[in-house]
Amino acid sequence: MSDPTLESRISNLGVRSTTILAVRRDGQTAIGGDGQVTIENTVIKQGAKKVRRLFQDRVVAGFAGAAGDAMALFERFEGKLEEHAGNLFRAAYELVKDWRTERSLRQLQALLVIADKERLLLVSGNGDLIEPDDGIIAIGSGGPYALAAARALIAHTDLTAEQIVREALNITADICIYTNENVTVEVV
Repeated sequence: MSDPTLESRISNLGVRSTTILAVRRDGQTAIGGDGQVTIENTVIKQGAKKVRRLFQDRVVAGFAGAAGDAMALFERFEGKLEEHAGNLFRAAYELVKDWRTERSLRQLQALLVIADKERLLLVSGNGDLIEPDDGIIAIGSGGPYALAAARALIAHTDLTAEQIVREALNITADICIYTNENVTVEVV
């Protein structure tokens, strides 16, 4: 995100969520997200980056929800990764504990999808730390559309994880008014 202060102000004004999709296939995980930021019925930004690499580029994370809150969580999560020598699950567990118990974190409104070479996890402030059975996670307002598209593509194509994420997000952008085709995808 090019202007974190603008993103923080926008996130407090009732921003609609986004679409983040993660697919694990054939030993690779791709996480992608669209770039649209919407306030009520107005598109404010089309090129936001909601997926990024963390911890020496060995972890990929995406967020849905308030951008400022997500940035705070990314920063906290990266610190947990450093503290636990890159152990994704342990770092995520510690983040969830902090998110639930620290007063300053309890009000953060975001969901995170995180992955490394071995694991794919959903992390929330409600205490969720979920590893999906089918290797697919989708969050945000376009999440249900992206999840359905990804499941169909996995079942009926030989596309790579990255190709599935791109195609499913494009399908979602055709359906969900809070999702655009300006997609960022990272693969681990």
